Amino acid sequence: MTITSRSRLIGVGLISVGWMGRLHTRSYKSIPERFPELGVIPRLVIAADAVDEAAQQAVDQLGYERSTTDYRDVVADPEVDVVSICAPNFLHKEFALAAAAAGKPFWIEKPMGRNLAESREIAEAAASAGLVTAVGFNYRNAPAIAHARQMIASGELGSITNVRTSFVADYASHPAGALTWRFERGRGGLGVLGDLLSHGFDLATYLVGEIDEVSAATGTYITERAKPTAANASHFSTSAGGEMLPVENEDVAVILAKFASGAIGTFESSRIAIGPRAEYAIEVYGTKGSLRWDFQRMNELQVSLRSGSNYGYTDVYMSPGHGDFARFQPGGGTSMGFDDLKAIEAALFIESVVTGEQKAPSVHDGLAAAKVADAAERSAKTQRWEWTR
Repeated sequence: MTITSRSRLIGVGLISVGWMGRLHTRSYKSIPERFPELGVIPRLVIAADAVDEAAQQAVDQLGYERSTTDYRDVVADPEVDVVSICAPNFLHKEFALAAAAAGKPFWIEKPMGRNLAESREIAEAAASAGLVTAVGFNYRNAPAIAHARQMIASGELGSITNVRTSFVADYASHPAGALTWRFERGRGGLGVLGDLLSHGFDLATYLVGEIDEVSAATGTYITERAKPTAANASHFSTSAGGEMLPVENEDVAVILAKFASGAIGTFESSRIAIGPRAEYAIEVYGTKGSLRWDFQRMNELQVSLRSGSNYGYTDVYMSPGHGDFARFQPGGGTSMGFDDLKAIEAALFIESVVTGEQKAPSVHDGLAAAKVADAAERSAKTQRWEWTR
């Protein structure tokens, strides 16, 4: 389905009114102000959540015209043009396949599926339906990453030799943290390989190119957690108070990778680190220079070029002219934030729908990340190099 550029209203349907569902909603609302050239006004038609209270909040707090506890009402609604899927991992496939069957372009959070098979099924369904899509790889929208990509593509770093990627967080570092669905194999799927490193794999691929082979090691170090007694417990919750049950997926992963270009790379991830809060970082090294970016300093890019006066790093502060920075801030030194990256993501999705051309990271990109994660999981078991193809 393609909506012409003459359209002023695009009907939005939301599935799951949690933190991410609210963020998708704010991102849609920002489009007329931040991206006026699209000529689009998102219309918040209907939101679904299995919890009555959350569904009603979509109307009372977020501005949706109506709500439901049945996601089928969203995908079947003739006034819904696009669907946002913000539910937990174990529901992604069901909801995405329903949206594809209804011919509705969808924006889905990562990882697309609990495993490679589910991700492939989602990608194939969208392709068969001829849909443009979006997957929540928001870190590639940082202006610093846009600048880094331009530098790499123009040859400023020379031939890329190696890449270091680190997605290290502390959200599960407390042993009293609740055993939510994220820690269950049947509902969460992979651990950090899917939750954090899907971003890392995508970011490295976006900057450097496809990953061909991986050799990996993984480990689970907090082996039991308490089942939550509160219905609204998240993976940030502690003192869950319920029965102690086993953690079924990995806390830590370390991966050695070979890129199709000949570059080599390392990927490290942890959800139990003490110290880093959200150290989502990438370093790219070439024969003429290197660069470093860390989400914790999102509006800065460290650059070192052999042609410079010395080989130390220079901090390049983002400002108008770098990616979409000027849409959010008037000058360098005033920072963009996480929500702004999702606003860019929403605009790319809507632009894809309006033009019929894939502008946002798509289900193809989601599948590519799932292939690397699957190969890493296999390698951790076989203790051999594994192909991602």
